Amino acid sequence: MTSTPQPGQPATQPLVHKSDEQWRQSLSREEYDVLRQAGTERPFTGEYVDTKTEGVYRCRACGAELFRSEQKFDSHCGWPSFYAPLAGDSVNYVQDRSFGSVRTEVRCATCDSHLGHVFEGEGYGTPTDQRYCINSVSLTLEPTEA
Repeated sequence: MTSTPQPGQPATQPLVHKSDEQWRQSLSREEYDVLRQAGTERPFTGEYVDTKTEGVYRCRACGAELFRSEQKFDSHCGWPSFYAPLAGDSVNYVQDRSFGSVRTEVRCATCDSHLGHVFEGEGYGTPTDQRYCINSVSLTLEPTEA
């Protein structure tokens, strides 16, 4: 069962610690902008927006398992959408007050990288009524072996 994310929910401490320079060296410019600077890729441009491949989605920065393809759904919002993370402690939630609104930011619990945002109550027919709107550039997909 997935708990509803709450701004201010206690975050787990990241297990991966790198300097800003180390992150810059290990990530592309776009990856660094999204993962470390909380940027957003343009809608409908990401690698995994329409992907139907079965497998595990991992954090591009540290490789931590975050989501499974079984929780991915078509939201038609321009970014990959999931209705729940792989495990409740795989992500952290941070209140985001940027751009004149209040949203819930989703960050990797292992390395504290920005993944995207989670929204509730939008009426999608998912078990949680949540939409984890995640940047493709924040993820890598490890396909399930057939």
